[in-house]
Amino acid sequence: MTSLLSRPAGAALAVAALAGAMLVQSARDRWYPRVESIRTGVLYVRSPAAMQRLAFGFRALAADLYWVRAIQHFGGARLETGPDTAGQRYALLYPLLDLATTLDPWFNIAYRFGAIFLGEPPPGGPGRPDQAIALLRKAVVAMPLKWQYYYDVGFVYYWRLRDYKTASEWFQRAAEQPDAPNWLPSLAASMLTRSDDRATARAMWQRLLQSEQDWIRRTADRSLLQIDALDQIDRLDEAIRRVGPDPDGRFSWAFLASRTRLRQVPIDPAQTPYELDPVTGRVRVASTSPLFPMPDETGGGQ
Repeated sequence: MTSLLSRPAGAALAVAALAGAMLVQSARDRWYPRVESIRTGVLYVRSPAAMQRLAFGFRALAADLYWVRAIQHFGGARLETGPDTAGQRYALLYPLLDLATTLDPWFNIAYRFGAIFLGEPPPGGPGRPDQAIALLRKAVVAMPLKWQYYYDVGFVYYWRLRDYKTASEWFQRAAEQPDAPNWLPSLAASMLTRSDDRATARAMWQRLLQSEQDWIRRTADRSLLQIDALDQIDRLDEAIRRVGPDPDGRFSWAFLASRTRLRQVPIDPAQTPYELDPVTGRVRVASTSPLFPMPDETGGGQ
């Protein structure tokens, strides 16, 4: 005699089991301290493949459960005090997010907000931009035409890793996706301006000068002038390094002019005189210049 469950009975059993697990976990959270709940790794099935089998046809429901647990874990870890010398405070965050997005590969909020959680520096987060990028790369594989994920990867490279060249590459990939906003190409070019690849940035901005939209053409024109200014500043910095400070240890245009062919205070491409720090010898665009702030002086975004 066979005792195999019918499909309806099996489905009902799966739902009941999952609901029971949720109730047990909810009761445990009420009875046990939050920190203990965070620190114990036995609360979770760590293998996405195993969880896919256990969840039967209710993967979206299981994904929601793991997403909620990820939020609880992140919030609880932020409330902890004291040093996290072993780096274990947020140790379960990526595994939970990985499970949620494996069970539901189209879980948009888990990808995008999860990446924000992972990239948050300590003590407010794990400071794991590498894991944020890994999570977003999963999203790109699952939904390769969704420009937001390419943008999010670029943002992590820009904001957390200060890798402007790689950020630019991802912003450019975002711009190539269907329905991508028209400001993405200019963003990709501005990232290159922050890197050493000024020739490529200049070429990208020159292409944007052909845009039909006036605000993009204006942005491109200003950015090209900024690139020219960066080149000029490099040459002035080199001249100042060769000449050095005056006998009193101060830097000045007058002393530089006395030792070089410089005949007047140099001006930037917007016709505003450059400033020279008398202590450090650093040349910079004046705050009164239309080119200010320069790309490398913004500390994030123009």
